[in-house]
Amino acid sequence: MAFHPRRALAVFWKDFLDLRRNPSLLLAMAALPMVLVVVPIGVVWTYVHNPDDPGLRVVALYYNPNLPLGASAARYLVDRTLLDWFGMFLVMPVFVPILISSQSVAGEKERRTLEPLLASPVTAAELVMGKSLASLVPAVIITWVAFALLCVGVDVVSWPLGQGLMMPNALWLFGVMVLAPLFAFFGNGVAVLISARVADARTAQQLSALVVLPLVGLVAGQVAGFLTAGAAYYALQGAVVLLLDAGLLWASIRLLDRERLLSRWG
Repeated sequence: MAFHPRRALAVFWKDFLDLRRNPSLLLAMAALPMVLVVVPIGVVWTYVHNPDDPGLRVVALYYNPNLPLGASAARYLVDRTLLDWFGMFLVMPVFVPILISSQSVAGEKERRTLEPLLASPVTAAELVMGKSLASLVPAVIITWVAFALLCVGVDVVSWPLGQGLMMPNALWLFGVMVLAPLFAFFGNGVAVLISARVADARTAQQLSALVVLPLVGLVAGQVAGFLTAGAAYYALQGAVVLLLDAGLLWASIRLLDRERLLSRWG
């Protein structure tokens, strides 16, 4: 059956309206970006507030024993914090689609609104496209807005260091423009697959949220000094996620086939 973009957009608009009518879900979507913006700004402020603190150099030497004697430990730690927090920031475009997509499939089953949708002429590809857009668009917009707020906040509190604007830099721009959509699609794909197999949206959210644990573990490794992340590391990470996205797209279209769902839930 041919793919009709208008039917996919109709699914997207329906899910988007459902999202607007769910204040608890909107609140949950806003909580994580607030944390991911406020925490690094606060950490940067502590370094900039007292840049001559001897303790800062001790911490900086832990991460870089070859730090030159005349180099600013505060500046080094600010750069290090922004690099480490970059990995944690990528949790947001994974987690927000999970909240939305878990509701869009398993939630529809709970509300008994899935059967009328399956009875419509919409194909599996149109269904996947519509529901993916309904989670990807808010996730990417929220990520970009949070990134803008983070840049403004970091630049304001770090201004006393007197070495120019620290944000945005090339790595962060690459992250929010390229990696964030890829990670958002990954979170959406995982949530769609799991929500199609479980009975309710809450279970789907809880199981899907487990996929962020490896990301958090990698960031913990960076903060502990066991893992050094840079441009090549994140480029490789993006390539891996791109391959996973392709596999999840294929699996989602196959799993959300109308006949398959009707035979399972009908």
